[in-house]
Amino acid sequence: MSGMDHKAQAPLVLSKALLESIRLLAQKAGEAAMGYYGDANAMGVQVKGDATPVTAADKAAHQVIVDGLMELTPSVPILSEEDEHQVPWGERSQWYQYWLIDPLDGTKEFIHGNGEFTVNIALIQAQAPVLGVVYAPALGLSYCGAESVSAYKVLASGESLSLPQTADVPSETRVLSSRSHPSPALSAYLERLTNPVSVPVGSSLKLCYLTDGQGDLYPRLGPTSEWDIAAGQAVVGACGGQVRVLDEHKNPSHPLGYNQSDSLLNPEFVAYLNPNKLPKSE
Repeated sequence: MSGMDHKAQAPLVLSKALLESIRLLAQKAGEAAMGYYGDANAMGVQVKGDATPVTAADKAAHQVIVDGLMELTPSVPILSEEDEHQVPWGERSQWYQYWLIDPLDGTKEFIHGNGEFTVNIALIQAQAPVLGVVYAPALGLSYCGAESVSAYKVLASGESLSLPQTADVPSETRVLSSRSHPSPALSAYLERLTNPVSVPVGSSLKLCYLTDGQGDLYPRLGPTSEWDIAAGQAVVGACGGQVRVLDEHKNPSHPLGYNQSDSLLNPEFVAYLNPNKLPKSE
């Protein structure tokens, strides 16, 4: 979504208040999506041009988020997976900051009813995600993070817990992997790790589970789009973690960046909080 000159716009000031506003908006969008959950007729599943599914829930959550962001920050552009018409690169390349949203990540999980789907809202500044909220409506869990401000998890009860949550480092390496997109390349990566254990998880929860001690590494050796990862990357970053692009030897190199080309597809990457869990460089 666009329509004005955003090049010289003053950057939003990151704050706990802004982060909370986005958390509540994500929660509202999740509630809209849950109105379709478990109702195959109401979902209205369609297949998009890239062969991925989209439902009425995706579109409802998209509208809630767009309306909320336009009210909260009317001068900041919005890029959403569910935009009817994607913003041309010539215009998008001029953006210093914008909201990047995936109204319903894990649509396959939503359709199958396993609860591992999320609402994702991220603020990008200077090609990096600096604030993000990931909300899992079926689980009632929110993961929130803003650079140099705060990182926390909100439970379904409303209780807020600081992130990262640290515990004794396990002897095995728990590798968070895609439930819907298994990757043959992952097997070779696992062979380089110490006592690897694969933990299949849907959607952007894989990034979030790094921050509360449910996993150690998230290597992504298959396709993702920028809106799939940005909010979770912001949470990981606010916890002191890293999301780094993998080089040709599958070793981490530079941080994963955004809005750097016409393509909205990410390269392969690995996310982690504890670098000691990474495989030895080859």
